[in-house]
Amino acid sequence: MAYYTAKVQLTTLTDTANGTKEKKATEMYLVEAMSVTEAEAKVVKDFQGVTIDFEVKAVTNSKIIKIID
Repeated sequence: MAYYTAKVQLTTLTDTANGTKEKKATEMYLVEAMSVTEAEAKVVKDFQGVTIDFEVKAVTNSKIIKIID
């Protein structure tokens, strides 16, 4: 297994005095997986059922070797 970083863009709608406005935020996640494809699939599965719009922008191999508890 290896570690991958996944960049996810979240889009939320906020009500303002002038109407509804889209607000975008980018978050990074660390995923343990066998491949980039599996890492992306894990992120998508984790976000299932969430009402926020999201898009996985990138998944890259992480330089992290080991997580020590």
